[in-house]
Amino acid sequence: MAGHSKFKNIMFRKGAQDKKRAREFAKLGREITVAAKLGAPDPAMNPRLRTAVAAAKAASMPKDNIERAIKKGAGETDGEDYVEMRYEGYGPGGVAIIVEALTDNRNRTASDVRAAFSKMGGSLGETNSVSFNFERRGLITYPLDRAGHDAVFEAALEAGASDVDSTDDVHEVSCGPDELHAVLDGMVAAFGDPSGAELDWKPLTTTELDEDRARGLFKLIDTLEDLDDVQHVFTNMDVPDDIMEKLGAE
Repeated sequence: MAGHSKFKNIMFRKGAQDKKRAREFAKLGREITVAAKLGAPDPAMNPRLRTAVAAAKAASMPKDNIERAIKKGAGETDGEDYVEMRYEGYGPGGVAIIVEALTDNRNRTASDVRAAFSKMGGSLGETNSVSFNFERRGLITYPLDRAGHDAVFEAALEAGASDVDSTDDVHEVSCGPDELHAVLDGMVAAFGDPSGAELDWKPLTTTELDEDRARGLFKLIDTLEDLDDVQHVFTNMDVPDDIMEKLGAE
């Protein structure tokens, strides 16, 4: 009986991981489709599409999925008409939150996002109600073992980046939003495809959370990211390392 239960638990976790992966691919595919629709279907001629494809490759999205999403955006196959939406609000402890979405039904998405905030102890605000707490930037990430900090820093500056932050896990290359595609090209030429490339919201100020509020915020983030239309969730949270370790072990 114990073995059977263990097997079921393993399959449940695998099923949850498979669903999460499928959801991630769907969101990456949606961004590729929108990028291909708004510009040329050739990544070499379309900076936004090039960034979207780089992000998809970094997530190990199958080549067939990428090509299918591009064809959909180019009008070669039938598909939904997506629009970009941004929602802003506050989570537990007064943490500022920005939610970016791609949707074919604005009313549905707004309702789903509002419900998530309300259910998880947050409050949805008006446009620009929290974005003043953030700076728009381009962000390119590489695994730490791809190259040393000095090499990444030198290549990033040469490509036009503004800063490089090397942590225990990754190299984070920051640049102005308009420079993202040029910097990405330079970094790819030096180190190959990154593990991530996107427009990001960097908090200018942070809000420190205790354990209970941090747990509540993570539940809100999970709920938002589970929504099909939500692409990204950004916050200005600051959670002490000991609390992060404890929550990560739960």
